Amino acid sequence: MGDQEEIRQDARATVPDGALVGVVGAGVMGIGVAQCFAEAGHPVVVTDNDPGALASGPARLRAGIRTAALLRRGDRRTAGGATGSRTESLVTWSASLADLADALLVVECVREDEDVKASVLRELDRVCRAEAIFASNTSCVPVARLGSFTGRPDRVIGTHFMNPAPLKEAVEVVRAPRTSALTLERTRAFLARVGKHALVVRDAPGFVTNRVLMLMVNEAAAVVGEGTADAETVDRIFQDCFGHPMGPLRTADLIGLDTVADSLEVLRRHTGEDRFRPCPQLARLVAEGSVGRKAGRGFHEYATPQHLVTRGGPGHD
Repeated sequence: MGDQEEIRQDARATVPDGALVGVVGAGVMGIGVAQCFAEAGHPVVVTDNDPGALASGPARLRAGIRTAALLRRGDRRTAGGATGSRTESLVTWSASLADLADALLVVECVREDEDVKASVLRELDRVCRAEAIFASNTSCVPVARLGSFTGRPDRVIGTHFMNPAPLKEAVEVVRAPRTSALTLERTRAFLARVGKHALVVRDAPGFVTNRVLMLMVNEAAAVVGEGTADAETVDRIFQDCFGHPMGPLRTADLIGLDTVADSLEVLRRHTGEDRFRPCPQLARLVAEGSVGRKAGRGFHEYATPQHLVTRGGPGHD
């Protein structure tokens, strides 16, 4: 399969207007993904087993809609897209995966823990319609491994949205060996409806983005820990010398240092390579709760913490 192979058009891949989309996990990425689909006019059900995440979800969604409206240049909504109030009205909240029974697409956005993902996928396989696609927003777990937890590996695919999801136009789409051409084509169609383009890659631990990014973050953290440079200087080097919009350590703070550490451990487990072990500086920050923007501090200090639910029960990432 070529990385960007053209797939024969299949009428079954057409996405019906008003097709229900499910999102599992009301954390940072789950809320962002829900916003993307609701803005395009799709009804969305967001599930989470943490009552606190569900209770705060509507306010966080509202804040995301306001932020996206301020940051977008021009009108980038897809045709038929919803206004802010309409977007909010299209999203409902539930503690039960059974409420995703009629979804045509379910995007799994739970924390980067293979056991948690396995539990969610097995239950989705039991309650969802036979033609439903399970799209995982996993950072590093191979999609073939996730598909093995279901009876429909041909309908399991990786859709690695970037943060913040409503503002990023590309999605790293991961096709496992058993992911069908129809699943890939329909996933592309769903993404096109929300104004995203798919960059299709083969399945492997960490795929392209995090196989490279997590190593870079870990090495940048090690440089700080060894005293070669402080975090501000490390990031300025990447910005001023390489033209990056933000350096690796501010990027890590945005992702969440706990998520970075989890992703590195997943990579280490699936590759068997010790180079993915979180360095002491990264591990120390996570242990003391300095996990990035959401905590108000990480490699950098932030005046206003992002009070976003990202940990706790299985519904988080």
